[in-house]
Amino acid sequence: MIFSMTAEARAQKIKVLIFDVDGVLTDGQIFVVPGSDGKGIESKGFSAHDGLGITLGRLGGLRIGIITKRNSQTVAIRARDLKLEFVYQGQAHKMHAALEILEKTGASLEELCYVGDDIIDLPVMRRCGLAIATANARLQVKSVAHYVTPNPGGHGAGRDAIDFILGAQGSLERVIEQYLDEDNKAAEIADVGVGNM
Repeated sequence: MIFSMTAEARAQKIKVLIFDVDGVLTDGQIFVVPGSDGKGIESKGFSAHDGLGITLGRLGGLRIGIITKRNSQTVAIRARDLKLEFVYQGQAHKMHAALEILEKTGASLEELCYVGDDIIDLPVMRRCGLAIATANARLQVKSVAHYVTPNPGGHGAGRDAIDFILGAQGSLERVIEQYLDEDNKAAEIADVGVGNM
């Protein structure tokens, strides 16, 4: 008999959480506005729920970042606002960036969670300790996921992933109360930016 860990058991071990961007932290749409120089200006929409979730994740001890294939100033600005520890853009082969992050943190593959939605995410999802697919993910991605978020990318899927991990680790309610405590300096430090990026 082969023992298979539940998603909750896997989540209990997670120390590092990495998101794809397009289709995970956004709904996957890319808006291009023509600039006066003939080049396009890219814009994307992000969920405020995910931003607050990232704050909760940091309070819960998670180290959080993104790995994305595209290079986007919009993503760089949002990553700065979210105070993400790891920001890897232009990554056609995401496993290279994932291994570099693990080396920096001293974490193992078993302690890594990756949230993805499309086939470019499969190499990391097949090897990490907890693979999470968004509700809008491609079938091939859902088939390797240990957990599928209730909400699609750009509509709170990132928050779903964080709530799931912190819930499995037994820290979600404590972290929420820490965040709500106006005298808690750790919550203030962990919180995301306030706009005017």
